[in-house]
Amino acid sequence: MKTNLRKTVRLAAALALLPAGLLVNKATAAEPDVVRTDAGLLRGHTTDTSKVFNGIPYAAPPVQALRWKSPQPVKPWAGVRDATNLSSACPQQDNPEAPGGSTNEDCLYLNVTTPKQQSAKPRAVIVWIPGGGFFSGAGNSYEASKLAARGDVVVVTVNYRLGIFGFFGYPGLPGSGTYGIQDQQAALRWVQRNARAFGGDPRNVTVAGESAGGMSVCAQLTSPTATGLFAKAVMQSGSCAFNWPRSSQYPGQAADSPWVSQSAVQRTGKEWAAGKQLQCKPGQQTLECLRATDPAVLVADTLQFTQPAYGGTAVLPLNPAKAMKAGLFHRVPMLSGNNHDEASAWLSAFNGGVLTDADYPRLVTDMVGAKDARKVLREYPLAQYGTAAAAWTAVTTDRVWSCTQVANDQQAARKVPVYAYEFADKHSPLAQPGQGAAHAVELPYLFSLGGYEFPLTATQQRLSEQMIDYWTAFARTGDPNGVGRPHWAPAGRGEVRGLSLAPSDQGGIKRVNLSSEHHCSFWAGL
Repeated sequence: MKTNLRKTVRLAAALALLPAGLLVNKATAAEPDVVRTDAGLLRGHTTDTSKVFNGIPYAAPPVQALRWKSPQPVKPWAGVRDATNLSSACPQQDNPEAPGGSTNEDCLYLNVTTPKQQSAKPRAVIVWIPGGGFFSGAGNSYEASKLAARGDVVVVTVNYRLGIFGFFGYPGLPGSGTYGIQDQQAALRWVQRNARAFGGDPRNVTVAGESAGGMSVCAQLTSPTATGLFAKAVMQSGSCAFNWPRSSQYPGQAADSPWVSQSAVQRTGKEWAAGKQLQCKPGQQTLECLRATDPAVLVADTLQFTQPAYGGTAVLPLNPAKAMKAGLFHRVPMLSGNNHDEASAWLSAFNGGVLTDADYPRLVTDMVGAKDARKVLREYPLAQYGTAAAAWTAVTTDRVWSCTQVANDQQAARKVPVYAYEFADKHSPLAQPGQGAAHAVELPYLFSLGGYEFPLTATQQRLSEQMIDYWTAFARTGDPNGVGRPHWAPAGRGEVRGLSLAPSDQGGIKRVNLSSEHHCSFWAGL
């Protein structure tokens, strides 16, 4: 009996040293949709093209005492956990990605999509961080079968804490303003531990994202605590250098950037808490009371905390914009770009998008002041654009989006290869009539969104295939080039040149000087 017990103990110890995913018991060995992760067995489902595992926990639920704390390990489970259903989105107000909003803090889950067929070699892994202004969005919105299957990669889409739950600060609160960024790193660490279970290569991980997701990627590029978690980076419509002047995206908007100092967010948190009528128990500390507060109360004020914090923290010790400019970033290849008419998505904030010729100089003056307005109006004459709406879109696209991305590309290109692009399909099915290539309208070319496959014309479908080929070749090798698509050269250290991505009936894929097209020398000197 003792001999058998010793054998059992030795066997258990030996099995514990084996990689996650290597072992599956006899009962599950015949099930192709079951994998073993470091926390337990998962059962996903197989589609015509892919294997999909949804709702995988990568951190413990950040509830009660774990609210506003660094992500904690998942508790292992017994048996086979169902991974066929999506999790809840993280708490956020009502929006198209979370109709009716969400108050469910048990939301730190990810989804894994792999090609249906097994591969003899480990596949590259793309970890997708969703956008949404740091206050909305969900990895659940991005169905990745076509990206995984055509590109022959493993795709991981991630939820992370948003708004007041992800970026709240308070004096003496460790990690103030960084919990959402820490969640992203926890997901990347999960990938390092578990990629092999899904046929992925933990040594070949690309972190990618759009809008706030792209800004998150850039933050991770400057984060010392992200060292070794990824080998390549994709930033779509978001970078470390992103910032905006006053009244540029909506009237009365203050000039700012995505980043805030930790001391500032702690002051904001203290002022916010002092102004709330909290139902605290006698003698209860403020943070203890806040951790016990109904999440619905917090969601109502979530828009007050939408900026990742830097300084006073190992996660982001420096403002990411300053870190990138100083060359303090991880040396990995980058793919980076914007959409041609990015700012048209915000046009409706200005009189519903109906602008007169007289509105144009007034808006420019509100944005840059009277002295510089004269220079802007000479650089962007109304007659050149035909309508005030088109001129204002060009000004704000260039100043807010394109030239900040170009600046980031120039800074990165001094040290690493940077492949710059511009999405230029003016008739994306996600765009509103007349918007052109607005913010986020490239996403249906890479993903199905919200479970819906947007219809593409034949030429748009071909563009989608070429984009997936570029993106996934880059994820595999750090170079997007390959057979069946135009050559893509690195941006270079001076003017940023890249590819304009449009369907063949709109000029096709061609080289473009992004610096000159978007007047970036002008904006840099203003």
